[in-house]
Amino acid sequence: MTPRRTRVRPALLAVPLTLALSLAGCAGAPEPERKEAAGDAFPVRVSSCGFDATVTAPPERAVSMNQGATEVLLALDLADRMAGTAYLDDAVPATWQAAYDEVPVLSAAYPDNETLLAAEPDFVYASYLSAFDADAAGPREELADLGIASYASPFGCGKEHDRVEIAFDSVWDEIATVAAAFGVPDRAAAIEKEQQEALDALADRRPGAGRTVFWYDSGDKTAFAGAGQGGPQLILDAVGATNVFADLDGSWADVSWEQVVEADPDVIVLADASWSTADDKIAMLEKDPALKDLRAVRAEAYVVLPFSASTPGVRLADGAVSVGEQLSKLG
Repeated sequence: MTPRRTRVRPALLAVPLTLALSLAGCAGAPEPERKEAAGDAFPVRVSSCGFDATVTAPPERAVSMNQGATEVLLALDLADRMAGTAYLDDAVPATWQAAYDEVPVLSAAYPDNETLLAAEPDFVYASYLSAFDADAAGPREELADLGIASYASPFGCGKEHDRVEIAFDSVWDEIATVAAAFGVPDRAAAIEKEQQEALDALADRRPGAGRTVFWYDSGDKTAFAGAGQGGPQLILDAVGATNVFADLDGSWADVSWEQVVEADPDVIVLADASWSTADDKIAMLEKDPALKDLRAVRAEAYVVLPFSASTPGVRLADGAVSVGEQLSKLG
């Protein structure tokens, strides 16, 4: 999968769940103990997309490629071990902004191999395998020959590799793998626990029950919609809503506007991204002669979510919470 272009736009999520523990500590509650992995836990092997890498010691100069990878490292409180970052889809949540601002930005998109090596990384972590193309960071085999370990998200391996089922468990598995590579496994466990509790609370409330939803990512001639096997479907399942395009394979699918009109959803979830802002999509929906008569458009039943919170990663559970909160406010 090729990542999207960058944008600078305020995030619309509340405080990420992964920060709740530290915020509770600031409020006077006991802060959870964080046990660092002992030195004898290394070497650690990390595998994805058909490549095995060996991490001989906890990385001290990591470089993250793509927003998903960057935010996993920030959520694991590893900003002080990052030598660089690159390629955002949208805004980093405000609660991580200060930490992010301390990390050098190597490139707006992917840095080339020369730029990457100038940062003297000991670990490179990317959300998409395209980060390791020859005109980007370079092949992982070549990085390994230089003593640089690497890891690519199993969700971004591309069609040449077996597809990993998108589920909260598999998202947590990725976070746990990265945490193990850095010797901080308890931090991943704390994230999983916090997010599972939030998802359990959503399951009890089911704020989307009885609602049909069209997840609108982008497109004008056709609509690029959330389909039945990706982040949007996971979020809609978590809130108890029905995805009108759940029967389509994959994470995303192109659908005709005739299909959208026929579905006539109760609610439209709008991805807010640089390549297609929520405001632009609303303006198009409300101007089109056929689409303006959709029930959701007439009622202005819109839910807005940053694109980065709709993809498999550390903010996916936050995305579910945000969608649930917005659905509750729609009445």
